Amino acid sequence: MFDWQVIQDSLPAFAGGLGVCLVLLLISVGTGFVVSVPLAVARVSSNRALWMPVWLFTYVFRGTPLLVQLFVVYYGFAQFEAVRESFLWPLLREAWFCAWLAFALNTTAYTTEIFAGALRASPHGEVEAARAYGLSGLKLYTRVLLPSALRRALPQYSNEVVGTMHATAIVSTVTLVDVTRVARDVYANHLLPAEAFGTAAVIYFALTFTMVGGFKLLERRFLRHLQTERRPAAA
Repeated sequence: MFDWQVIQDSLPAFAGGLGVCLVLLLISVGTGFVVSVPLAVARVSSNRALWMPVWLFTYVFRGTPLLVQLFVVYYGFAQFEAVRESFLWPLLREAWFCAWLAFALNTTAYTTEIFAGALRASPHGEVEAARAYGLSGLKLYTRVLLPSALRRALPQYSNEVVGTMHATAIVSTVTLVDVTRVARDVYANHLLPAEAFGTAAVIYFALTFTMVGGFKLLERRFLRHLQTERRPAAA
């Protein structure tokens, strides 16, 4: 039998944890999106000096767990005296900055590869048509290739955003009070695991449902032409 009074009393704390989760998600995903677009362009470049550093960056951050990256940023940098004496120390000693930095770098790595894959999948005819209109270089990317690739990348990108939201559950390890941390505190105070973690699960499920629904609307809006192409012809 659920103790609804404990859940009701804990709702303000869960609301605060939800705020931490959403703020971290927005600033991390926003940073990752902005940075990954030029990195994706460099990733598909034929110039080795451009794509190799980007490949190395994405390889490292996609090849190591986000929790390890968070620990390296928050705990690891602090052991170096040069870091503690640098102008960056006031930022690197703050849990919020470290969490943002780790999450932003991680989602940038994944998003770069998602966008790069979408750019590689650009139809050859689309590129040739743009060049026939005299577009090349920056104009070719900004007016044709990137808008088209970003639309095609929506399904994969939505998975990355939802995955990043789920990953925010680890930020309590660096002292931030998120939804999972609140659930742990409620459990520790009342020894009611179903109420504590069940409430957290409902919150995460509601967030996931809302985000997936929002991305589905975007896909319906921006990928309508692809859905029309896949529809079987009438007999």
